[in-house]
Amino acid sequence: MTRQTRKQITLFIEPEIARTIERVRQKYNPVQYALIDSHVTLCREDEIVQFEQVLTNIRKQRFKSIFIDFGPVVRFSEGKGVMLPSLDPNTAYHELRKTLLRGIIGDPRIHAPHITLIHPRNGMCTDDIFADILTYSFPERIIFRKISVIEQYGTDPWQILYESDMV
Repeated sequence: MTRQTRKQITLFIEPEIARTIERVRQKYNPVQYALIDSHVTLCREDEIVQFEQVLTNIRKQRFKSIFIDFGPVVRFSEGKGVMLPSLDPNTAYHELRKTLLRGIIGDPRIHAPHITLIHPRNGMCTDDIFADILTYSFPERIIFRKISVIEQYGTDPWQILYESDMV
């Protein structure tokens, strides 16, 4: 049986901003917490199959920091998962995606940024858990200052392959 390697481009949340998010993830989704720090995914593996082109796009440009505004927590995936959804319009996020995918995908799909608190693949939200999560105060606006290229081998924790600071 072969172990799959996955790559993504992500925006990690700075540790001092992620404290509450990480506390909830560690408490209610320890498996996902152990695999990857809290983040917003920029580009998924199916979008970056031309990986060298993506790295070239990242390396040849200085990106500006972006911020994303987040709304209240919501359940998803038949109530199993919990996330902090972004609030529209996320113009800078979508422009960043277009720039990263230049030369690969002419018109990238619209991907709504979010922060997963409980991933339904390896966690399970209940009504009691959700009621507890609602008592936490999460950041409403997060600024992102670094783009990270990450990789997961099989079910191992994600590893950072390359990072680029944003100005």
